[in-house]
Amino acid sequence: MASKPKSGPQDMPPKGGYSPMQTARVNIRRIISPNIATALTVASISFGCAGFFWGYKDIRRERIEMHSARNVVYCMLMAERDRAFLKQMRANREEERELMKDYPGWVVGTYFGEPIYENMDPTEFITPTFHEYAIHGNPYDSAARYFRYIGT
Repeated sequence: MASKPKSGPQDMPPKGGYSPMQTARVNIRRIISPNIATALTVASISFGCAGFFWGYKDIRRERIEMHSARNVVYCMLMAERDRAFLKQMRANREEERELMKDYPGWVVGTYFGEPIYENMDPTEFITPTFHEYAIHGNPYDSAARYFRYIGT
């Protein structure tokens, strides 16, 4: 579809011409001088660093206190874990004694009277495997504990 030809006078520049184009640089209005901006920046950084280091002393003191507390509690928890381990070993031995009391010739801690470890001192303690440790427990609980044990 063709457009209609324009009717009426042609567009012309205004009388006296257009105003000149602005090509010169326009200076922005300064809020603060560069010297004041530099002084404010230096003061801000100085106060920030001082506040950080004064605050960091408290953070470091609290961190040292928490590490010390963790070390103390860790030793106590290790002792409790060892105590529970030895209680379980004693319970395992008593359970074996009760279970095999009617079996003739059975000696607790041996395999049909022969020591399990031939070249070991009988007073030396051999750490058992997890399955030996949990031998008389519920197998489902033992499996759950085992997978929790190997995951930590």
